[in-house]
Amino acid sequence: MEYDIKDISLAEYGSRRIEWANQSMPVLNRIRQRFEAEQPLKDVRIAACLHVTTETASLMQTLKAGGAHVVICASNPLSTQDDVAAALVHYDQIPVFAIKGEDNDTYYQHLNATLDSRPQYTMDDGADLVSTLHTERTEILEYVMGGTEETTTGVIRLKSMAAGGVLKYPIIAVNDAQTKHFFDNRYGTGQSTLDGIIRATNRLIAGSSFVVCGYGWCGKGLAMRARGMGANVIVTEIDPVAALEAVMDGFSVMPIAKAAELGDFFCTVTGNIHVIRQEHFIRMKSGAIISNSGHFNVELDLTGLDAITTSKKRIRPFVDEHTLKNGNRINVLGEGRLINLAAAEGHPSSVMDMSFANQALSIEFMTRNYDSMTKKVYPVPEEIDIAIAREKITAMGIDIDTLTPEQKKYLASWTMGT
Repeated sequence: MEYDIKDISLAEYGSRRIEWANQSMPVLNRIRQRFEAEQPLKDVRIAACLHVTTETASLMQTLKAGGAHVVICASNPLSTQDDVAAALVHYDQIPVFAIKGEDNDTYYQHLNATLDSRPQYTMDDGADLVSTLHTERTEILEYVMGGTEETTTGVIRLKSMAAGGVLKYPIIAVNDAQTKHFFDNRYGTGQSTLDGIIRATNRLIAGSSFVVCGYGWCGKGLAMRARGMGANVIVTEIDPVAALEAVMDGFSVMPIAKAAELGDFFCTVTGNIHVIRQEHFIRMKSGAIISNSGHFNVELDLTGLDAITTSKKRIRPFVDEHTLKNGNRINVLGEGRLINLAAAEGHPSSVMDMSFANQALSIEFMTRNYDSMTKKVYPVPEEIDIAIAREKITAMGIDIDTLTPEQKKYLASWTMGT
């Protein structure tokens, strides 16, 4: 079995951490038990490009339990947990191509090594695997029958491909499932982003001015958690509806040019390019801390920052201090990459339980229905979304009401009024 990881001797520790994560993933555990008994993915080849974390390992184990042949690479150069990669190779015999801190060339070598498995299905986090498949590895497109996408950024890219008529196989947008973005993006990103910022800096959040760039589901979660820790939260937005919602939620809203002068902490969660630019860096307070929790590091104009930097040093792990031409010091966390994975461990396993349940069930759905699907981006089937939510609340020991026959009749009627 071919693989490329940092150190196989880390496997035992990685296995214990995977076991710990599994204890908070009851929905995925139930799916794994069923998959093992039914083998719905028998001999199906799956190439996954995901953050190689303990939670992702649980998903890989579930897919393999269902009979799949799985290969995985990292979807971000700084998101790999090397002990987890070692455990998947050593204990589960799953080929892994991922090393934390890998350079850009190695990152794409690993993508291509994963695609060498000639997958029938892809599982992506940001659409780099799909993009590489459609541009550099077109010779294996004939084998691919479908795929899934985990992130907002990836779904945007894939919908653009579909609209342009270049997408060559159907994709299910796992990110858009209610049991994914309402919870993973909001509660997962909110907590794990602050976790990464605090681990990297050991700075106090309370009493600070915390600028959240973007008020989508990730931004909402981050703003909520920063306020909960005592920060004065400022939101920047380009969407008037999202900006209005932020105002109604009690946050200050202003352009980034104005917020740049006020913030102690900055974090981008937009999915767009160059949200914080050179003209903003130069206006920031000395000691400002800048991070990104969107999928790609392009949200920060790091080239523009380097152009006004006179000296740069790594002052502590995951913190690069830039001394600017005006004498101010600006601190960039995690090289501008996903701070919740660069400096911390990503989302808590209990929220990833739902996200990865969506992944597993969406792949199963595609294997049964691919021949009736066209080359476009599909939502997660509603019945899967509802089943995951029901399974999750049951696992949490929560009961909810059901409609009475009278209520069902009322909701279905147009004649019954006041």
